[in-house]
Amino acid sequence: MADVSGKTWMAIGETDDPNAVIERFEAAAAITKGDPVYLSADDKISPATSAQDCIGIAVQSVASGVMCPVLIRGRVKMKAGGALTRGKAVYGADASKRVLALADINEGGTSTISWTRKLGWALESTTAADDLLFIIVEK
Repeated sequence: MADVSGKTWMAIGETDDPNAVIERFEAAAAITKGDPVYLSADDKISPATSAQDCIGIAVQSVASGVMCPVLIRGRVKMKAGGALTRGKAVYGADASKRVLALADINEGGTSTISWTRKLGWALESTTAADDLLFIIVEK
């Protein structure tokens, strides 16, 4: 595991962005700081353990039923699920709650595109699963 963030003292789920937007949602399940989260019911969030339309990153660990602060816009430290390229889109998540590279869209193709899948983009490149980096959350 390599930390390519340049801020090795920061933990996953922490932000250094003074302009980050953080909203609170009720946890429908236990959530760990740094988990990509999605709306699993009206105004309730759950940790993503597969590809979901994530709304942000939990910035605090909470039990089910507790209000959880979620970074919905801004810079946050995350764990990569594999190789990522800086400037490219990312989404959440894999079974280990890591962010993954979102495939580029072939605009001449016939695929179905889910534009809500994008969570943001990588600020650094990673080479392996569990590397640490910053992403910008921007829906």
